[in-house]
Amino acid sequence: MHPYVGWGIAGVGLAAGAAAWGLRGAALAVSAIVFWLLLQLSRSVRVMRRAAERPVGYVDSAVMLQSKLVRGMPLVDVMKLTGSLGRRADPARDDVWSWADPGGVEVVVAFDAGRCVRWELRRPAGSAE
Repeated sequence: MHPYVGWGIAGVGLAAGAAAWGLRGAALAVSAIVFWLLLQLSRSVRVMRRAAERPVGYVDSAVMLQSKLVRGMPLVDVMKLTGSLGRRADPARDDVWSWADPGGVEVVVAFDAGRCVRWELRRPAGSAE
């Protein structure tokens, strides 16, 4: 969901709560908004904690990761799939990350504004297609 849509829904809920029940409705809407933000923060912290426990740039199967990637997927969801932080693939760019499996197969993923825009599967030289 685009952030503007989410904040728009929150604003409409706040306005509707205030119109229907006054200050109590506005307080209920603010409570719901804060609860939703805390859920999102908890999800991000859980993914980062799990990723911190594994080697950087490691994935069990690069081919399976490549098959599960979707254009527009947020970086947090990619990290959830891999279970680890990515290794910077291009030192000149901050938005290109890679993950490799034990066989040397590597997936290089490019992000724009935190969302996956393209990826490439790289096999080691001399391996069978």
